[in-house]
Amino acid sequence: MHIAIIGNGISGITTARWIRKLSGHRVTVISSETTHFFSRTALMYIYMGHMRYEDTKPYEDWFWEKNKIDLIQDHVTSINFDEKKLILNKSELSYDKLVLALGSKSNKFGWPGQDLDAVRGLYSYQDLEQMEKYTPGLKRAVIVGGGLIGIEMAEMFHSRKIPVTMLVREDSYWDNILPAEESAMVTRHIKDHHIDLRLKSNLKEIHDNGSGAAGGVTIAETGDKIDCGFVGLTPGVSPNVNFLKEGPLNIERGIVVNKYLETNIPDVYAIGDCAQNSEPVPGRRGIEAVWYTGRMMGETVANTICGEKTAYDPGIWFNSAKFIDIEYQVYGDVRNQLAEDQNTLYWEHAGGQRSVRINYMKNGGAVTGFNLMGIRYRHEVCEKWIRDQTTIESVLVNLSLANFDPEFYKEYESDIIELYNRQENKQLKLKSKRSLDKVLRFLASSKA
Repeated sequence: MHIAIIGNGISGITTARWIRKLSGHRVTVISSETTHFFSRTALMYIYMGHMRYEDTKPYEDWFWEKNKIDLIQDHVTSINFDEKKLILNKSELSYDKLVLALGSKSNKFGWPGQDLDAVRGLYSYQDLEQMEKYTPGLKRAVIVGGGLIGIEMAEMFHSRKIPVTMLVREDSYWDNILPAEESAMVTRHIKDHHIDLRLKSNLKEIHDNGSGAAGGVTIAETGDKIDCGFVGLTPGVSPNVNFLKEGPLNIERGIVVNKYLETNIPDVYAIGDCAQNSEPVPGRRGIEAVWYTGRMMGETVANTICGEKTAYDPGIWFNSAKFIDIEYQVYGDVRNQLAEDQNTLYWEHAGGQRSVRINYMKNGGAVTGFNLMGIRYRHEVCEKWIRDQTTIESVLVNLSLANFDPEFYKEYESDIIELYNRQENKQLKLKSKRSLDKVLRFLASSKA
């Protein structure tokens, strides 16, 4: 059996690796971006000089031939689903089963000038190449949109001492995702790094410099014009499915799949950023363009293809990122607006760059989510507390188990308990300090 996989991101490559672990089926991975799989999240570090492209490849180039995974660098222009055939720029390829791991594309909203040179998102290796191309002599960059990609691009230019203006439509940075206090923290931090953050600001148009490239932008609300030599478009991403929309696949925003990641066409599956789950588990979205969900989908679909039909279960939501110097982690249910049936405990350090938020149910006190800024908590510990519906007070007295900051870092768990005690008129006390042995025993207890 020949399994073709379009896309060599984390979801497609995970599928290929797991099929190889489980079977001797022929596997071919096709991508027009790069020949070899690389860590997309490391693109910024290449630009900043912390890594080389070859350092971002998790596997040596010989790995693929040794493991009998064929790689094709070419562009799929169309798919004949009836004949099970891929039409590529340079050739054609037949398949028995097909996995669509097409990823995302940067959003564009019809702005005049959006297709000029020196106007790019930050998603692909080619986006990085374009940033490099226009960096020499660049006097200012304008970034349209916020979120995690926008702040990454801003940090990249900032690392080369290139002035940056950010146009963000929200009232506060990423306040459609972050609660108000965390959003305010990130907003302050961006401004403290001398990035020109323009809130409540939308792009009106991008101006041609006379040579077919970006030369400036106009802000819709004020009419102000900002001269620049590069425009970063980072108002989110959407499934990369345009070339398939006129065909027989069931496509809404993404390619619609069931719980087994099967499409409406037999022997065709969709995973990762391009897949839209028709029945997402409660509290989760139909499309989740996140690294770890792509990896989980890849393993799941490989099991199904190799004969063990497996339903996709994303588990408890988590994500992590970095806002310049502030690390961010979220586990479980932490929305920008607190649910009516939840309470929240929010502690923030006086320095304004560290915070801990714990959401919990009003009825019974079971914890539902953790939001961390500038402090690291162990994923496994937080997930166990959420899964086991541990009460807020039990979590607080054992909070040191979660702390994953390096040794000798100052710990703030006692301060967090003191805050709760003042708010709830309690007298809780923190149990003994963390140790790896205690953490391992705690995690093992969930397996009983």
